[in-house]
Amino acid sequence: MIDIISAYFGLWAFIILMVSTPGPANMLLMSAGAAFGLRANIPFMAGLAVGKLGVNILIAFGLGAVLVAAPLAAKIFAFASAGYLCYLALRGWHIGTKGAAPVKALGFAAGVIVHPLSPKAWLMASLAYSQFIIGFEGAFERYALAPVSFLAVQLVFHTLWCWLGAVLKSQFGASPLLNRSLILVTIAVVIWALWQ
Repeated sequence: MIDIISAYFGLWAFIILMVSTPGPANMLLMSAGAAFGLRANIPFMAGLAVGKLGVNILIAFGLGAVLVAAPLAAKIFAFASAGYLCYLALRGWHIGTKGAAPVKALGFAAGVIVHPLSPKAWLMASLAYSQFIIGFEGAFERYALAPVSFLAVQLVFHTLWCWLGAVLKSQFGASPLLNRSLILVTIAVVIWALWQ
């Protein structure tokens, strides 16, 4: 057991660091948690898990190499993705204001496409494979270890980010100022991730 932990420690430390830090998905979750609470966002979190699992599987089977070979297409994809992620964040701009049309929590389908559109998700998966997985020889290590590890860590930290948003709402109330502040931070993180 100690050999397994030492062999995979670098990968797992990297995954925990990457998944736990602010990124487009985590900031969307915090904003959604502040707007709708934890329970209402479970379908969104499930979609995020499925979408990230898909990204990791695609990278494991070589899609990262395709993106490196076509830098213009990768850049167009990154800008389009950032635009869509900003749209998802901005759709809740009027939550908590008088006379605003009701907005529903993001659902499973919205969650599925967030990670495939997130530059941070592609960067995390690409780095995991190019820096940690490349030295492993077994099929499990090469094709399943990173996706399963990302999924386990993601379930913990995505829930935590959403819960933190719900705690903010319980402490400060459902104020438009809190909501808009989280939206602006989310957009700033998306733009930061785009330029990385």
